[in-house]
Amino acid sequence: MATERYDYVMVGNSTAAIAAIESLRRHDAEGTTAVISGEPYPAYCTPLISYLLAGKVTEKQINYRPADFYARLRVAPRLGHAVVQLRPVEKEVMLDDGSFVAYGRLLLACGGTPVVPNLPGTHLRGVFTFTRYADACKIRGYLNEAQVREATVIGGGMIGVKAAEALADLGLRATIVELQDRILAQALDEQGSAMARRALEKAGIRVLTSRGASALEGQEGRVKAVRLDTGALLPAQMVIIAIGVVPNAGLASAAGIAVNRGVLVDDHMRTSDPDIFAAGDVAEGYDALLGETRPVAIWPSAYLQGQVAGANMAGAEVAYDGSVAMNSIQICGLPTISVGLTAPAAAEEVLEYQSPDGQNYRRIFLRDGRIIGAIFVGEIDRAGIITGLIRDRINVSEFKEKLIGRELGLLALPKEYRRHKVMGPGIEV
Repeated sequence: MATERYDYVMVGNSTAAIAAIESLRRHDAEGTTAVISGEPYPAYCTPLISYLLAGKVTEKQINYRPADFYARLRVAPRLGHAVVQLRPVEKEVMLDDGSFVAYGRLLLACGGTPVVPNLPGTHLRGVFTFTRYADACKIRGYLNEAQVREATVIGGGMIGVKAAEALADLGLRATIVELQDRILAQALDEQGSAMARRALEKAGIRVLTSRGASALEGQEGRVKAVRLDTGALLPAQMVIIAIGVVPNAGLASAAGIAVNRGVLVDDHMRTSDPDIFAAGDVAEGYDALLGETRPVAIWPSAYLQGQVAGANMAGAEVAYDGSVAMNSIQICGLPTISVGLTAPAAAEEVLEYQSPDGQNYRRIFLRDGRIIGAIFVGEIDRAGIITGLIRDRINVSEFKEKLIGRELGLLALPKEYRRHKVMGPGIEV
């Protein structure tokens, strides 16, 4: 079997790879390019799979780019064939069908794998993870063949919360089991989490915190209940495990590429091999607020990293200034956004606002005169301004009292910042 050869090869087909393709095409319109993915589908928007499961969007609506995307950007799609080996010396990858694809420069954008705990019963039918389009399809198929009345979601993070909401929308009695003392603990503080919990419970979703699962129990090969660490038994004819993902760094590690928790990259998204780049959930890049490297498994960071990787693969010199963690989720109609560091211990000063009706909540965390994090629940329309101030490391000491109020707008910002950062150079505001 002859080896295919391309100037650029993308391993993965989600947001980081798509951003890289678009970026490199701005710098190199002619270089031969291929995208390889174990999933057989065109690029789709992962955050929409809970809406797909609930029937709120169609398969066509979750497509991340138009149907002619690959042809228009002159990309050869090799979909439905996973990369099983990376050979940096030969500058080629081996696919699961035994074929080889050679590259000039390679992008690892192969995402992460859901964590499945070592619990008895995870092999039973009716137990799923929920990070891919195929997961939503499998769950819908199971609902059509099995009598499912009660479903339990193990994990109260963003994936778990949206999975539970989708199941409730389908008419199931859904329960979230979370080991920590609150849901969405990585994104929201106690007050924000409490508001999110009330929204879920109002929608009929039961939330159990400070409790873990010790076993999944079954009958005739199908899951029938979740045994909690308290000894209690929750009837459940379906279980979704949503306790996090780990970077798919195995390919890189086996090939001798530097790996920590994820594939280590520099500010050009280049790995320890100068012709191999990494972006998205698989990469471990610089966190601008923590001042250290870590995987940041969020959609906006994956896109920005992909843009930078694609430009540098094509020979441009573009630096990535670091990730700022950002989570945006609507919970049963309640919009929430968190940005940056949201633990009070990380801040020197905390600004807080709650509306008289309790429906809107904002909290802003400051250190050394700069915003390091923020939480918005309910009204989120000022979150974009706050995010910009965090990313640009603007000292807000002179106008910090305006940050928490509804009057915050462009005119509250320093004139130089408005001109050069918001409106563009040379425009008087």
